[in-house]
Parts: sequence; C-alpha cells; structure tokens
Amino acid sequence: MAFDLLKQGDKAPDFSLENYNGEIVSLNDFKGKNFIIWFFPKASTPGWTVEGCGFRDEFEDFKNTGYEVVGVSADSVKKQQKFAEKYNFPFFMLSDESKEMLMDYKVWALKKFMGKEYMGILRVTYIINEKGKIQKVYDKVKTKTHAQDILTDIAKISN
Repeated sequence: MAFDLLKQGDKAPDFSLENYNGEIVSLNDFKGKNFIIWFFPKASTPGWTVEGCGFRDEFEDFKNTGYEVVGVSADSVKKQQKFAEKYNFPFFMLSDESKEMLMDYKVWALKKFMGKEYMGILRVTYIINEKGKIQKVYDKVKTKTHAQDILTDIAKISN
C-alpha cells in the first residue's frame, strides 16, 4: 500500500491537543525548536510500549541534541496518562480523539490486517526542524531501535 505522507520540506500542520495532564500543547509551543512526533495506534500495546520506552531511555540524549519528543495517538487523555505514568514517559503524550491532527499529518489511513481493511494510525515518525518544516520522515519503524535510529540520523543531520 502506498501512502501519501507529508514529505521532507513540507510545513508541519498546525495542531492543538491535550497532553496526558490535560494541558493544551500546540505546534506554536515548538516554535524555534527541533522536535520529533511519533504516532502510535494504541497506548500500552506491546510494540508501542517498546518504542515509547526507547524514547524514554534516550530522552536525555534527545534533549542534549536539542530535540523535544512528542507521542500522539487517538487514545483518551486518561489512557495516555496511565500509559505515560506506568512507563515514566518524560515527554509529551498527546490525545487526538477527533483524529483531526492524525488526518492533517496523513497518518490516519486505510490499513489491512488478516484480510480485513479498517481505518487506523500508521506507524510514522516525523522530525520537524526549528522552522516548522518536516526534516525527515520515518514510515518504516523498528520499534526496538527506533529512538536510537533517530539519534543516529540527527547526528548526521547536525554534521
């Protein structure tokens, strides 16, 4: 299946969503900052827990390289809060129950599993630079090494 994701150089779409503490977080909060948005289908599922823990374990390295980390799913704020607290996630976990941001970032799409088609969240991560432009797109994510893979790429981008 081919997906029409955002591409390198595209302007990051605006968003305003609640984080797991019920605070509103928007694209404007990241003005002048580099950040990573990773999209995951459902809180507390095995693959996404591994990926989230990878971002948690590498969080200080992301901060040291000047990158913020943001996780987004369609889960409720309460589910996000339980997920973040259970695994001590130090980064923003945003709730997009309306799926508006998911659609704007082109990660809400038709998926196929065991012969059934359904709408769901694609496994996609975007690096967004301080100017609000997409710097890199990850559409093939290895949950176990994803955070480390991004750190490796950030080191290449910075040099």
